[in-house]
Amino acid sequence: MKLKILMLGAAMCFAVTQTRAGIPVIDPTNLIQNTVTAVKGVTTATNMVKNFQETVKIYQQAKKYYDALKKVHNLVKGARKVQQTILMIGDISDIYVTSYQRMLSDPNFSVEELSAIAAGYAILLEESSVVLNDLKAIVNENGLSVDDKGRIDIVDKCYDRIHEYRALTQYYTNKNIGVSWLRAKKKNDTDRVLALYGSPSERYW
Repeated sequence: MKLKILMLGAAMCFAVTQTRAGIPVIDPTNLIQNTVTAVKGVTTATNMVKNFQETVKIYQQAKKYYDALKKVHNLVKGARKVQQTILMIGDISDIYVTSYQRMLSDPNFSVEELSAIAAGYAILLEESSVVLNDLKAIVNENGLSVDDKGRIDIVDKCYDRIHEYRALTQYYTNKNIGVSWLRAKKKNDTDRVLALYGSPSERYW
């Protein structure tokens, strides 16, 4: 029975055909890898903007998947944990795309710094992709030869690791915005930073 629960999660999260819930045909693992490819190798301002525009296209495609997945409520507990793990991957992508888009227009960062920041996000995305591959293997009935309890334990571990990576992505973002805030404060130009990243009650640093 538990195996069937996880199969439901697999069918939901790694669908290769259109589901009745209307979830697009998307493989989150491939989307992450495509995003990482777009992020890597950025050395000039022109390439940075061009590559990020490609990343945004990938993100917008994925967002339809994640938005559809959020609407799926009639899941048993085991399958829901798989669903929540996939949704946290979406959160990581959202934090990156939303924040980095603002950083690109932030005069307090140099091109070299923006390239380094992008590389940091790429690492976080890659690590998340590794966990996602582990999850994908374990919910596939042709995957690892473990019993039902073993599968559930691995799902739990994948959930915990992705939860940690989501927190790290937000922390990394906050620290980078904090650098911009400190530089703006020295120039008496904090209003620009607040307008870019949010009001004092909403700011992330």
